[in-house]
Amino acid sequence: MKIFLIGFMGTGKTHWGRLLSQKLGLPFFDLDEQIVNSAEKSINEIFAEKGEEQFRLLEKETLYIINESHESFIMACGGGTPCYFNNIVYMKEAGMVVWINTSVPTIFERLLKEKEHRPLLRDLTDDQMRSFIAKKISDRRIYYEQAQVVLEEEDMNIDKLIDTLFHA
Repeated sequence: MKIFLIGFMGTGKTHWGRLLSQKLGLPFFDLDEQIVNSAEKSINEIFAEKGEEQFRLLEKETLYIINESHESFIMACGGGTPCYFNNIVYMKEAGMVVWINTSVPTIFERLLKEKEHRPLLRDLTDDQMRSFIAKKISDRRIYYEQAQVVLEEEDMNIDKLIDTLFHA
């Protein structure tokens, strides 16, 4: 079983991925953490030194390596992962793609606390950030909606999540 958790940054992909991993006894991979470990640089450093395009290539490469080297896992993907290089199709062919759909106000509140660690957000004012989040989600919705399972994060718990996955 391969489960790919997708959604905008701050939606809880890593949180729910770790819980699912523990409950189901499957390995957990945070795609961003894997990229940081293999590049030996933070995502901020990769963006600053090489740009978003290079980051997206590393992201795709890391996604493929993990998928091809493991039979089962839970993966928290980066917010943009499904939007580049036909990754959404690749993930759907490899396993189950789950979109964790979280409201813009909830995402905004979460990301406000960690703005400095988010290269796409760190230089924005609060108003700019709110607009950026809404626009990016709107732009990415076409990819996120391709997931086999859509979960509204606000009323989710681990048992409900597992039940939904096994009845999808």
